Amino acid sequence: MDVRDKLWLWGHPAGSHNGRHGVQGESRITPVEAACYLGIPNLIVVNYGNSGPFPPFDQFALPMRSLKRVVWSIVGAAGQTDAALREEVFKLAARMPNITGLMMDDFFHDPEDEEKGPLGALSRAELQAVRERLRLPERTLDLWVVLYQHMLDLPVEEYLDLCDKVTFWTWKAEALRDLGSNFDRLEKLAPRQGKLLGCYMWDYGARQPMPLHLMKQQCEFALDLLRQRWIEGIIFLASCICDLGLDTVEWARGWISEVGGTVLPA
Repeated sequence: MDVRDKLWLWGHPAGSHNGRHGVQGESRITPVEAACYLGIPNLIVVNYGNSGPFPPFDQFALPMRSLKRVVWSIVGAAGQTDAALREEVFKLAARMPNITGLMMDDFFHDPEDEEKGPLGALSRAELQAVRERLRLPERTLDLWVVLYQHMLDLPVEEYLDLCDKVTFWTWKAEALRDLGSNFDRLEKLAPRQGKLLGCYMWDYGARQPMPLHLMKQQCEFALDLLRQRWIEGIIFLASCICDLGLDTVEWARGWISEVGGTVLPA
């Protein structure tokens, strides 16, 4: 198995970040186009508010059948979810054999938000109900969740216990200086779960371009963890900025081409 097999692209419908998060320019690239451009075989599809995708998902998902693996969100950006949307995702997964998991984005309540709310977008009972539906006739889906570095002190263990994969993100690029120590904290918090490291190609927390030296730093750190089998994958975010001429995107494309064929230790 090589490095490329462990790479994932975080996907939103085309144009989802146009005019948001300080992003400049008009992106038109689709998730599958972006995956092909970067040379990434695996895709995470995440609902992004008014940008969709909207059920029924079949037409939007059709080109994704060409990819190796797909994970589809049952909790979208900003923690948006409802029972009807989750039901549509389960129906799609039953029809689309390369869907291997379900993603819960922005699952935990951000303590910096002024409006208080439940810690999780779903209750533990609702999560348990989701888990009971992960076993399909031909395969069993994995349950994925997002965790940000600034949430490591929250009492999230009882939720993580019901998840199979934790994707770990550093919201502001300036905090990448502590990535090593924060990952150690994550390992202690969730020793059983598989882990994937999220690599932003834009500094969404600061609403500005990701410094190229920090882009390189996080990718090299992730590759080292991958080689040591501390993580199961690397996620690049997001598809909907991949046609804006960003130096981070172009560097990532070259880096993936360079390291993608590297065979990982068994």
